[in-house]
This record gives sequence, structure tokens and C-alpha cells, in this order.
Amino acid sequence: MLKQYDAKAFYDEMMKENGHPKSHYQQFHSILNQFSVEDLHEKNETAQLSFLRQGITFTVYSDKTGTERTMPFDFIPVIIPPKQWEKIEKGMKQRVKALNLFLEDIYDGQQIVKDGIIPSDLIEENPYYYREQASGLEIPHKNHIFLAGIDLIRDENGEYRVLEDNLRNPSGMSYVFQNRFVMRRVFPEFFNSHEICTLEHQLSHLHEALKSHVPVNSKAKENPTAILLTPGIYNSAYYDHVFLAQQMGIELVEGRDLIVKDDVVYMKTIRGLQRVDIIYRRIDDEFLDPEAFNPESLLGVPGLLRAYRKGNVAVLNGIGNGVADDKAMYAYVPDMIRYYLKEEPLIKNVETYFLRDKEAREYVLENLEKLVVKNVGSSGGYDMLIGPHATQAEIELFREKIIQEPHQYIAQPTIRLSRAPAFQKNRFYPCHVDLRVYVMGGKEHRVLPGGLSRVALKEGSLVVNSSQGGGGKDTWVLRKRGEEPC
Repeated sequence: MLKQYDAKAFYDEMMKENGHPKSHYQQFHSILNQFSVEDLHEKNETAQLSFLRQGITFTVYSDKTGTERTMPFDFIPVIIPPKQWEKIEKGMKQRVKALNLFLEDIYDGQQIVKDGIIPSDLIEENPYYYREQASGLEIPHKNHIFLAGIDLIRDENGEYRVLEDNLRNPSGMSYVFQNRFVMRRVFPEFFNSHEICTLEHQLSHLHEALKSHVPVNSKAKENPTAILLTPGIYNSAYYDHVFLAQQMGIELVEGRDLIVKDDVVYMKTIRGLQRVDIIYRRIDDEFLDPEAFNPESLLGVPGLLRAYRKGNVAVLNGIGNGVADDKAMYAYVPDMIRYYLKEEPLIKNVETYFLRDKEAREYVLENLEKLVVKNVGSSGGYDMLIGPHATQAEIELFREKIIQEPHQYIAQPTIRLSRAPAFQKNRFYPCHVDLRVYVMGGKEHRVLPGGLSRVALKEGSLVVNSSQGGGGKDTWVLRKRGEEPC
């Protein structure tokens, strides 16, 4: 079935250029060849229905035909051998550690600015920098990043590179577990002959990391009360919120379920008010507290920031994290690693052009048809130009945007993203993929084995975001023979 598959044009996760599977895919390839096209179609349909029946959805705000969709799923996994994963794991811990030290620094002494490593205007003019609200705080473990989602791609040489850091409210972790659940249920044959790192205890690790963030003035040091604060059912990642709250055994609440009295946060329950110690919030900073941020917000909790600053409640991820995952700041993360850790980055960035720089801007404006242009404050594939796939009108529109607001955009070369086989509509074809790796921060850092492999299911597309037609794959990290479960 893979005889006509083209593995030559791009680096392929599964296949060599000669049409043979790579060594870590050989067992999977052998089992795959035992199925007929009809078998695979039937199993694929069963997998899609499983997502539908469980209500595993996300929301597309721009879709006029209806907002709720199931995440398209492709059953060909991305398989990562042990040595590769070891490098990814070390690289992710290194990166998150440096980003956390950066956040601690810029909300305190700003030594990295004083030493001339990062321009002060990149911080001071950043809309996600909340000096007044987030400075001078005593944060548990000095840890601003409870959960990070780092997006990786592989270039034409198969080298992993960091594409983006997500340090505010990274979503999608629920899909990692549901992809594995559906895959085990529909394709049990694949799991019998592979030594795969299990996800079995990972949510316990997440819960442990969450509960370790006990605020300084909490009266429940041993068993603090933690909750997950959601904007509600209309949020695009609401399923993610429900899943994580259920699996960690914590209450899922909205802003109206909380009240602040004497600078202490309480949850309204049928038995009266219950003190809250830790809030895993999935509400953006500007909507978190109408007294401190947007006064028109109906999602947040009035007085929450006062309780936070008094050390009566912990808020995860930290307030003001957005300054560190801004796409303009991204280019300086390798410098942060060298500055704070005195190490070379284990996983490199994609080359990036700052458009506030006149020389870089002139080059980009002359080569828009070859480059990718991104809005530094946007995510989800929005307000982005992919030059080689854009119309002349789209190119001209972005030319005007860059001229008017050069500080709002960055540009990068069009990376020849790696591809992997996808099975859709009864055939295999190559699709571009990336990998979101989740790093959990508590007393120590843990990396979820695998992560969320996202796939651009539209043939030829480079956009893997689910809101833009992308889907998901299960991600397998192989264990060394005889090694204990991950």
C-alpha cells in the first residue's frame, strides 16, 4: 500500500528515500502490511467515531457553519527512538529552565537587560509584560511555568528545531491521552510488539506538580485545595479543561463560582465557602481580575490579584508569562540559555528576522514570496503569511501590514517541514507534521513522553493547527530493551 508513497521530496519520519521503512518503524510497517485497505478504512472510521462519541471537540470561532468539531485523527503514529527522545527531553528541560529564570529576572532586577543581552524596549513595550501586577511576588519554587507547550519541527536534515514556545495557557494535552486511548482500542495489534513509554502515570505527575505550588500563607500545606478556572463552555479548549480537571480530581469552576474575602479566595459550594489555595487558570491575564486588568471582564474574579500578591493563593501559569513566549522574544531564547545556564542550546531555533530592524525589513519585503511572516501576538495559525503558498493579493496585504507596524511581525525562512504518512480516504499520502512537547514544572521538571503530534491533513499544507484543517497523531517514544517503564 505504500509502494507509491513519495519519501524523496522532504525528510520523512517513517520511510527512507529507497521506499523501505526506517529501523524504528520496521515492526510497525510489517504489521501494517498485514491489513487490507478495507480493514484500515474500517478501523479508521471506528477511530473517528470514537472521538465523536466521547465528545472530544474543539471550537473554531471563524467557522460560520458551526463551531464544534472533532479533532481529525490519523492512525499512523510518529515513532521516536530512545536516543532522539533523550536529546529532546534534555533540550526541553534546558529551555524551560532558562525561560523561567528569564521571567524571574525581568519581574525583579532585569539583570539580563542591564547586561545588554536583550533590548529593554522588547520587554517594556510588550503588551504581555505586567510589571505592576507581577513584580515583587513570592512564587512557590520561583516557578512561573507550571505547564509549557514547546512546538518542535524537523528540518530537511531531520534536525529538531524549536518553532514556538507556549507559556501562558498551552492547550492540547487531553488529546495526547485520547489519541493513545483510541489507538490502543482500535489498533491493539500495534502495541503487542512495541516497547512504548506509557502515559499511565503522567496525569498523577501533573497533579503532583500542581499541588506542590502551595502559596506562602496557605493554611493547608499538606493537602491544599486546587481548582481549574475555565472561561466556560464556549472556550475553544473547553474539552481540554474538563478532561484535565476530571483526571486530576480537582473542581472545574468559572469566575462566578469564586469570591474574594479579606484577600482570600473562596469557592462557593453547597456546604458554604471553601478556601482555595491553588488556581490552575485557563483564562488569559487580561480577563483574570476586572479590578487589575480589563474592567469589563465577566470571566475573572474581582480581587484575585490582591489575594495573589498577598501570598494567599497561587496562580498557575504565572501572571505575565506572555512576555517570554512572544514571537519576538523567541529569537533571544538561545541567548537566555547561554546567559543563565552557561550552556549551548541543545535544540536550536528556526532562523528569525526582526522587522523593526531596517536591513532585515528591506530583505523581507523584497522576498515575501519565499518567507513565512507571523504576527508576534497571534497563535493558532492566524494572521500569518506563508509566502510560497500565498496569492499576490495576500503578499501585498502583508507588505502593507509590515510597513505600517514592523514591530508587530517577524519573518522566518520557509522550513521544509518533515512529513509522515497519513491514511485518509482509503489511501496513504505524505503530510507535514510537528510535535508539541509538554513540560511540567513543580519541585522538578518532567517531560511528558511523546506529546501531541499535529499533522497538516490538507495535501501540501504547512499549517498543522486544528482550527486550520490539521489533525492529530499518536506519538510513541520507544524504550530501550529491558528499560523500566517511562
